[in-house]
Amino acid sequence: MIMMPKPALALLSLFSIASAAPLATCPGYRVTNVQSGDSYLVADLTLAGTSCNLYSEDITNLRLTVEYQTDTRLHVLIEDREQNVFQIQDSILSRPPSQNASSQTAALRFSYEANPFSFKVTRASTGDVLFDTSPSPLIFETQYLRLRTRLPPNPNLYGLGEHSDSFRLQTNGYKRTLWNSEAPYIPQNQNLYGSHPVYFEHRGGTGTHGVFLRSAAGMDIVIGKSDAGEQYLEYNTIGGVVDLYFLAGPGPEEVSKQYAEVVGLPAMMPYWSLGFHQCKYGWPDLEHVKQVVKNYSDAGIPLEALWDDIDYMDNKLDFSTDPVRYPKDQLKGFVDELHGKDMRYVQILDPGIRYKSDYGPFERGAEKNVFLKAADGSWYRGLQWPGEVVWPDWIAPQTKEWWTTEILTFYDPNNGIDIDGLWIDMNEASNMCADTTCLSSAQETRSLPRSQTVISPRAPGDGQHLGLPNRDLFNPQYQIANHYPTLSSRTLFTNITNSDGSTQYDTHNLYALTMSSVSRSALLSRSPTKRPFLLTRSTFSGSSRFAAHWFGDNFSSWADYRASIRQLLSFSAVHAYPMVGSDVCGFNGQAQEKMCARWAVLGAWHPFYRNHADISAPDQEFYRWSSVAAAARKAIATRYRLLDYIYTGLYYASKTGESLVKPLWFLYPEDAATFGIDTQFLLGDALLVSPVVEDDVQSVSFYLPQGVWYDFFTHARIDQSSGGQTITVTGVEWDQIPVYIRGGSVLALRLSSDTSSSSGSGQAMTTKEVRQRNFEIIIAPDHNGKAKGRLYLDDGESLDSSGRE
Repeated sequence: MIMMPKPALALLSLFSIASAAPLATCPGYRVTNVQSGDSYLVADLTLAGTSCNLYSEDITNLRLTVEYQTDTRLHVLIEDREQNVFQIQDSILSRPPSQNASSQTAALRFSYEANPFSFKVTRASTGDVLFDTSPSPLIFETQYLRLRTRLPPNPNLYGLGEHSDSFRLQTNGYKRTLWNSEAPYIPQNQNLYGSHPVYFEHRGGTGTHGVFLRSAAGMDIVIGKSDAGEQYLEYNTIGGVVDLYFLAGPGPEEVSKQYAEVVGLPAMMPYWSLGFHQCKYGWPDLEHVKQVVKNYSDAGIPLEALWDDIDYMDNKLDFSTDPVRYPKDQLKGFVDELHGKDMRYVQILDPGIRYKSDYGPFERGAEKNVFLKAADGSWYRGLQWPGEVVWPDWIAPQTKEWWTTEILTFYDPNNGIDIDGLWIDMNEASNMCADTTCLSSAQETRSLPRSQTVISPRAPGDGQHLGLPNRDLFNPQYQIANHYPTLSSRTLFTNITNSDGSTQYDTHNLYALTMSSVSRSALLSRSPTKRPFLLTRSTFSGSSRFAAHWFGDNFSSWADYRASIRQLLSFSAVHAYPMVGSDVCGFNGQAQEKMCARWAVLGAWHPFYRNHADISAPDQEFYRWSSVAAAARKAIATRYRLLDYIYTGLYYASKTGESLVKPLWFLYPEDAATFGIDTQFLLGDALLVSPVVEDDVQSVSFYLPQGVWYDFFTHARIDQSSGGQTITVTGVEWDQIPVYIRGGSVLALRLSSDTSSSSGSGQAMTTKEVRQRNFEIIIAPDHNGKAKGRLYLDDGESLDSSGRE
């Protein structure tokens, strides 16, 4: 490894640093040249006094655009007048079209003060102020942007993922940092794998609204109280513009749908992906993998899909198989055997491509000029599993062609590995280089092809939203609370320029989103008429258009068992991400039997259901403990009866943005007792899941809202007509979970037994077998004796999901 000094930085001028003023002296902006119509307002914003240059240089001239896009969506954009500051490319995250709604009939109203500039967003029907920037002036600098809004006392705030913190966010001294990062053990109060700069605020009977900041910039979002005790939420970003979408609701489910309209509707998943999946990093060879499949069958535990981590690769190279441990012909035959049993097979790919002259994917990629480049024009190099690697530039048009060709070749159904789905990992991007002294791309270590295109800084004033020139791309003066020391620690260097002229400083949080988009496109090229299944670790707003998501490298602990519920609620209800789940029983550490039994049961009520563990962890397949095997059999049997109910929920999520998993306050918005609950969840509108959440116990206390409820397993009726209350259930065995049907619901369940089942016990062993069974209908009347339900049916895999509702 060659060590070298840090690359030269584009430093701020000494004047701007020396003249930095205290925050209180920042002048804000004044409004001039206002033009308005029934559905819009535009104006100029000019710095209202002497520059304070708090962390970088103030931008003097800004432009304000306000659009009443629909009756329930208001767009507020504050950008530099020259349009050089980075904004997310429309090709990566397209903007929703405006319907030019009338400001007179819109649910939200925009108003402003001229000097210093501030604005308010108000709910028209009630007069409630939802967003108010008047307490502090707007600060808009070349590498720092601050916007603060006043909030009511003790607000109910949700979102701002990805995190493992409480579902309802803390309201004093709390900071959410958004900078996609490798995050082993999913620690609380740190930035994790994804960035979703959206929050919902719920105000009980007066409604729910959402606020989405369309920005990929690294940022800290602070929720706290001023010295005067006033509640606030404050954005502190190191780039980007103020690009806010206000969502009126007023119901929480309506806000979910409105947010999905902004970032894009989630992709519909194939039916088989709702089955149970098994993986482990560290399986020694193909024979061991075959034994895992056999052991599941012998234990009578349905296994839908077998996943291979990087173990299958030759020296951890993408698009390769280990010739000794996973010979290609034998692996191909094994996959054919799985398909013969109506089972599925998924493989992992990482973005890092080995920097090696005789490695085909690298040579072909270098020929097409698809890899990211350092400042000197050489391929930017770092470390990932195979060793020294280069990274694809997913923004470059030719990268899509190269990646698709590699996937079509290696995963050719006839001559290659006939996968059913793809799993993309390490795409934050994760770099095993600890800092910018690692593997300098300014010095060559071998004779390999170099890019013939040297990237130069863009000329200022081109107005393409691709980022200001002459910034310190490594160490901005404002330091976000990244859990690694610098922005470039263990990821791609932030001074790298993408093919369109933007830099990783501005697009870091979009790397996984662009990889997911290109990978889904490649899978569609492979099977043009079938829904692709793609799983990604790192995400951004809108990633659900392309891929499912799991919550990363958690720990085998009760704490992370509980965290999986909070994460599920955040992603499904707030982030428009229905197909999610955790590594059941935990990825890191040693799974304990009782905990794993509980998690096997809880995981069966999450949309994505996979057991996965690290190479350092002992084997934890469900069959390794008799109690866990029994819990898994029972849980999967229940899940498979409900597959069409879950699938129907996925369908409506993909068509309308409706949330699949909901917090209780979504359906009981005026019941304050539900606002902070994050150990229970609703699966759809009909089922309330209340798992045991304390360590090693067989009892649970949970809240049952007002109404009529029915025990899912016994159908016993519970009348809560007089009001919601907390109840305690004891004697909850390790294979049990309290689940209640909401009065007023109709459920269509697949039959639980069939003498023709391949298991011999009546249990359906695959989702194909589930789909061959008839339905039984459960009607759970409300207190008026009424009930309703819905069911969506199609062939389970066609890209055109226009089936029968």
